[in-house]
Amino acid sequence: MEQEPKKRDYLLPVSILIAAVLVSGALVYNVGKKSGGDSGSEITTGMRSISADDHIFGNSNAPVKVVVFSDLECSFCKNFHLTMKQVVATYGNQVAWVFRHFPLDSIHRKARKEAEAAECAAELGGPPSSEASNEKFWLYIDRVFEITPANVGLDLALLPQLAVDVGLDRAKFEECLNGGRTASRVQRDVEDALNSGARGTPYSIVINEKTGKKDVIPGALPFQDNNLPTDVKRIIQSVL
Repeated sequence: MEQEPKKRDYLLPVSILIAAVLVSGALVYNVGKKSGGDSGSEITTGMRSISADDHIFGNSNAPVKVVVFSDLECSFCKNFHLTMKQVVATYGNQVAWVFRHFPLDSIHRKARKEAEAAECAAELGGPPSSEASNEKFWLYIDRVFEITPANVGLDLALLPQLAVDVGLDRAKFEECLNGGRTASRVQRDVEDALNSGARGTPYSIVINEKTGKKDVIPGALPFQDNNLPTDVKRIIQSVL
């Protein structure tokens, strides 16, 4: 008689576990469906419009833009950074890459300061929205991803040296970073990420500014992999 209550005690957590697995499976299935080809009409986003103020890699007049919300301490973002370089190299003037910050403060406590550092690089690189400013931003981002072990592994004391590496003045860079001059710019991107539906990184929205078609790249998908339900190339093709 004493064994029956114990049996019920074991059954309850097992039942809960099975239910959780079924629910999570359904969520993965639905995400997979939405990330596929012709799903642009199902996507709603509060993302702010792309403007000259954005950091754009590639042809700023390209009809298709991939807006990537990224965290500089995210290992998946580090890999996806290389994927996006492949995208721009493959599509040339058809597709451009827009970088926006989404530091995940709860797990990557250094990422926000790194994002602010990248914005300082842009500020010191040249006049706002200029080609020189944009170039320094991308060079700095490349250097961060190049040396960071990711997952809070980068020593923040190295940030000024990275500025020197891309041709910036150390003293002016430290003044910008220590003064928090670019903090509001990073926070604006964070708010935009949340309004756009981002809950993790990388999170990317592909939009054709001429036709209005759009789709989402969920996570760090490879550029092309026919063994997966979808990949970056197929998602981009769906909005071209």
